[in-house]
Amino acid sequence: MATTKLTRTPASSGTGARKKMTWSWWVKRSKLGATQYLYNQYNSSDQYNSGILFQNDDKFRYWDYGSSGNDLNLITNRKFRDTSAWYHIVLAIDTTQGTSSNRVKLYVNGVQETSFSTETYPNQDHQIRMNEAQVQQIGFQGYGSTYQSYFDGSMSHINFVDGLQLDASAFGSTDNTTGEWQITTAPSVTYGTNGFFILKDGNSVTDASPNSNNFTVGAGTLTKTEDCPSNVFVTLDKIQYKTSALTYSNGNTTVSFPSAWVFALSQWGVSSGKWYWEAKCNSGNNSNSFYGICSEMVPAGNGFYNNSQNGAIMYKVGSGETYIDGTNNASGYSPSINDTDIVGLALDLDSGTKTLKIYKNGTLLSTNGTINLSSYYNDTFVFPCFSGNSSSASCSFNVNFGNGYFGTTAVATNSGNGYAGAEGKSIFNYQPPTGYSALSTRGLNE
Repeated sequence: MATTKLTRTPASSGTGARKKMTWSWWVKRSKLGATQYLYNQYNSSDQYNSGILFQNDDKFRYWDYGSSGNDLNLITNRKFRDTSAWYHIVLAIDTTQGTSSNRVKLYVNGVQETSFSTETYPNQDHQIRMNEAQVQQIGFQGYGSTYQSYFDGSMSHINFVDGLQLDASAFGSTDNTTGEWQITTAPSVTYGTNGFFILKDGNSVTDASPNSNNFTVGAGTLTKTEDCPSNVFVTLDKIQYKTSALTYSNGNTTVSFPSAWVFALSQWGVSSGKWYWEAKCNSGNNSNSFYGICSEMVPAGNGFYNNSQNGAIMYKVGSGETYIDGTNNASGYSPSINDTDIVGLALDLDSGTKTLKIYKNGTLLSTNGTINLSSYYNDTFVFPCFSGNSSSASCSFNVNFGNGYFGTTAVATNSGNGYAGAEGKSIFNYQPPTGYSALSTRGLNE
């Protein structure tokens, strides 16, 4: 949603006289260290009335602005910096409560947040401004062309209940086996006049509650992804493998490299199982682009293009040269890879002979298409890996870990429906080998 906003203007104030309401979001962050609004509401006279956001210090904030300043202002001590996970955020409001801290409650993954760096609660019976008959904006803050800020990440199952203060258990529950907080995809709640339920199991802004309080895509494109609260897909790691020049986008599935050798790794490594992912190089056949796998021995921020770099097995875009532990494999070159080609990587860490297989547009490479890993990866974690250098031409990769897109372009084969891995909930451009899963929580738990 990096350049996308959803908008709606209620016809009137809501059921709860703007004193009782509940928000529930599932969100996955992609960008850190910048102001990221989940919700903003304004009118033409005082512009910014109410906001729900992650601040540029990655703390969560909810504020409601009145004529003399902030009537409500909560800022957490906690920082929200995990870009690999979905957060379930619930704001439960009832300003009729006698105890001030009961008037606004914040829940994160089912647990009430109680530690705040700023803690200003509204007066009793205060009318919250976010449920006025004004423009509501999801994923965006701004008035006209001023102070514009978009949310960079994914959102799912957004519920707004008008007239009731509900806790997180109305929208989620604890898994009895894993102890993890899990989504309730069809909550049983009474939505009230202005209540709605959007982004239910997809990218639809049509209200799934009985109210028909539909939203409009006011800017950008709302892209569907298979990455969701009940099945989280791996993405690239922008926390550890982040230099000032590396740029991540499209939910951290696209990486662009600077004019220096740098690694980009996935957030998760695996030590067993059979895994498949796809990538497309966007480099104009740039010979300074590589894709493959590496171990945790690879230091953050270092390029591999030297003989002393151990722990990486990489294929070179263009020539198809194979590098093992930083050294060119002299046994021959693979078929050339162009920037229009889709490369599939199949990693087998379960069989007696551990292997990495490389596919070009669905066909196994004839030379160096299968690498024996047994001598390189024993009892260690393996990561999907990309490396590049934009000194001679721009170097970037789009990676499809099973979410069904290369950047913002959906997979094209199988009538646009793609092919699933063994776990059954991924979308790839080409059929993965039998028994290979997407790197996702569902795949890990199969």
